[in-house]
Amino acid sequence: MRVIRIKWMPVFLIIMSALSIQGCATMRQRNAVPIDFTGKVTISGMEDIRSNIDDSDPIVIQKSLIDSFREEAQFDYPADAFGIKSYPALAISAGGPRGAYGAGFLKGWSKEGSRPVFKIITGVSSGAIIACYAFLGKDYDDQLEKFFTTVSTRDLMRQNNLFSILFGSSFMSPAPLVKNISVIVDEEFIAKIAEEHKKGRRLFVGTVNLDAQEFVVWDMGALACKGGPDSLQMFRKIIMASIAMPMMFPPVYFKVTSATGELYDEMHVDGGAMREVFYIDRLTKNMEGEAKGFGIDPSKYRAQIYILSTSYMTPFRQQVKDNLVDIGLRSLETLQAAAYSGDIYRLYTFAQRGGLDFNLAYIPADFKPYPKEFFDKKEMQRLFQRGYDDALKGYKWHKTPPGYAAEDER
Repeated sequence: MRVIRIKWMPVFLIIMSALSIQGCATMRQRNAVPIDFTGKVTISGMEDIRSNIDDSDPIVIQKSLIDSFREEAQFDYPADAFGIKSYPALAISAGGPRGAYGAGFLKGWSKEGSRPVFKIITGVSSGAIIACYAFLGKDYDDQLEKFFTTVSTRDLMRQNNLFSILFGSSFMSPAPLVKNISVIVDEEFIAKIAEEHKKGRRLFVGTVNLDAQEFVVWDMGALACKGGPDSLQMFRKIIMASIAMPMMFPPVYFKVTSATGELYDEMHVDGGAMREVFYIDRLTKNMEGEAKGFGIDPSKYRAQIYILSTSYMTPFRQQVKDNLVDIGLRSLETLQAAAYSGDIYRLYTFAQRGGLDFNLAYIPADFKPYPKEFFDKKEMQRLFQRGYDDALKGYKWHKTPPGYAAEDER
């Protein structure tokens, strides 16, 4: 997620003030989940595809993970001399147009030859799209490149008129992006994801339930395995929800059902609103006993965590104009950067406590973008090429977050 500039932005504060004073209703009448029902509703027929990342009993994702060990082939992830299996896991961050760096990096990594077959891949916001392609492997690198190097802003969004902004829920219409996602995510696409899921691999995408302020993790492979038009439509909705930047794009609504059969809706937005990058660490807590019940010894498994950050991990300096809009936008960007850093440190702490291998890649500070629009095709092509070149020459993965221990990076 990132803030973008549009010509209506200067009237943003005026609009928000007017709406708050008038209590103006939006065009859409909601049937929101009652507060007391939060966490007690499900998607009918798809009760096994998601968990709240802070769920005290995340049985859905834990069962999926346990099944993944039983589904993998014997030599997919060979054990070392001590009987320990290492599982590479990839977490792809949010980044908007900067996702082009991640797309280029993955293709360069494939060409370089050391890119592993990841056991687990997670993605949020634009990283959700990259994660899907990465999950399908290097044969889809060209399609990933096409998505991030041939589109411009008008191919992904359309500015709403003032009336729609005043009485709607977003500055922009995502209609062009919805069309693009529908072309990409077709029956063949999710059938391929289902195939990989059945091999014991897992693909997770994050969204934010805005009413509950919860980060929701969706098991996209489990969803793909259901097949049929409902599965296809739901897959597309989840991807759109994960990239639905609040206020820029409208939220995505999911129909849910209570235990007694009442029908409600949940409002979901960009996963980057809560996590710029995530792993399933919180969903694996206290699952050792459950795993051993299925004959699985967690002490024999180790994760190699790779984080592909499609953002800058060092301050991005620029001169800020002395006006309300530019100061406000720059402040929001700074807040997001701080949150981003916190996510990286959280994952690093998790890796350190578990004795896991931590690896971080991000856009180098010496790459300076000069975009003329939000999705600037030429700049995205430059960024893609930089990611490709960085990986092709053999990337020196950062073993600590920036600023944590500079001496360890020497």
